[in-house]
Amino acid sequence: MAILIVVVLWAADLTAVIPLAVLAGIALKVGINIIDWGFLKRAHRISPKGSVITYGVILLTVFVDLIVAVGIGLFVANVMTVMRLSELQAADVKAVTDPDSTDIELTPYEKDMLQEAGNKVLLLYMRGSIIFGASRAISRKNSEVEGREALVVDMTDMKHLGVSSALALEQAILDMVRAGRAVYVAGAGEQPRKRMENLGLLEYIPSRHFQDTRAGALQLAVFGPVGTANADMQGENENAETADPEG
Repeated sequence: MAILIVVVLWAADLTAVIPLAVLAGIALKVGINIIDWGFLKRAHRISPKGSVITYGVILLTVFVDLIVAVGIGLFVANVMTVMRLSELQAADVKAVTDPDSTDIELTPYEKDMLQEAGNKVLLLYMRGSIIFGASRAISRKNSEVEGREALVVDMTDMKHLGVSSALALEQAILDMVRAGRAVYVAGAGEQPRKRMENLGLLEYIPSRHFQDTRAGALQLAVFGPVGTANADMQGENENAETADPEG
């Protein structure tokens, strides 16, 4: 690199007399030496999609332009990477209403609560690092909140919440809030909760709706606060006593 800088800045007059045919030969030799021939021979077996990109970039470099070839190759490779990540992370986002039709490890009590809810509570389960690849999956699951009375966002197994996925989650939460439905969050760690705070979602979700465990969030979604439930039962007993003087 240093030699090239010296030639370009101070020895341009000396290199100007070198025939282009000589420079072309040097470039051809260097190009052949930097090619990974072992990979080219096996590219179609290692990754068919990757081999298409590799051969396409080579052809564009020869017949069009190096800059164009690199730009198109990077664009196509990034698009394929995003699609692949979306497919992989779609398995880390699950919408559950029926405890018998999911592979999430639910406790017997959690299964009983979901069955008691009768499809009125949607459990949105997310695990691992939820980055941009999972945003499409969250958006698809968002369509399942229609007709539900409560949404439980389970973050107990989540390690990181990316910006794109956070925006998709925000839309799902706001759709429920605007429809007058309750939203509960289970096991939100420091980073996911901070991300939600930065988006302003904590203004729409009461602090008591944040629970440390999935069972706690489901209990609130299905049965409501214990204090409220006791108050309701007490009110019903008082009404019964008023209606029956002999009681």
